[in-house]
Amino acid sequence: MYKILIADDHPLFREAIHNVIQDGFPGSEILETADLDSALSLTLEHDDLDLVLLDLNMPGMHGLNGLINLRNEAPTIPVVIVSAEQDKQIVLQAITYGACGFITKSSPRAQMTEAIEQILNGNVYLPSDIIRSQKAGTRQSQHNEQSIPPELLQALTRKQLLVLERMTKGESNKQIAYNLDIAETTVKAHVSAILRKLNVHNRVQAILSAGDIDFTAYLRR
Repeated sequence: MYKILIADDHPLFREAIHNVIQDGFPGSEILETADLDSALSLTLEHDDLDLVLLDLNMPGMHGLNGLINLRNEAPTIPVVIVSAEQDKQIVLQAITYGACGFITKSSPRAQMTEAIEQILNGNVYLPSDIIRSQKAGTRQSQHNEQSIPPELLQALTRKQLLVLERMTKGESNKQIAYNLDIAETTVKAHVSAILRKLNVHNRVQAILSAGDIDFTAYLRR
């Protein structure tokens, strides 16, 4: 049972996400609001919230400024952006500014449920299709974003490369363990080693910096 706040100014979408939570997490307490000011009030009033689902474009948000305000007021409550926005840079900025996930409104119900579950379990959820997207004409700029030098990647073991590849697809430790047929504790150990070897501070940085890597080339060696 969870306590979740839905902050969105579209009644139909609020109803849809309400149903997703009700079906996927039975017995959860769901609060609803339609603007940033009341969202801020409710997070201060309910400091036991497990999650805030925050619309990027509702009244008072002013883009990602609303996310920054909410994180400043309630730094311990996880916030996930829920938006129709599909721009890779917006997604990356949202994570940089403290969101623990980004769910697109076009996501199927099952994918939304899985995303919320990952976030409630303490993981970060990123829409892998957007993170791995590479539109025509942006190859050079995206190449410049990649901050992992080849020698650091070569320092990873084959198993660590496989784990990192799964991480860039947005998989949780549990999913990685299942897909690679190893224990979840082993995955956690691999993730810690990956962060250390790549000289990054957290999972999100690892995912973002490794988003455009051709893993096949490294796994062939």
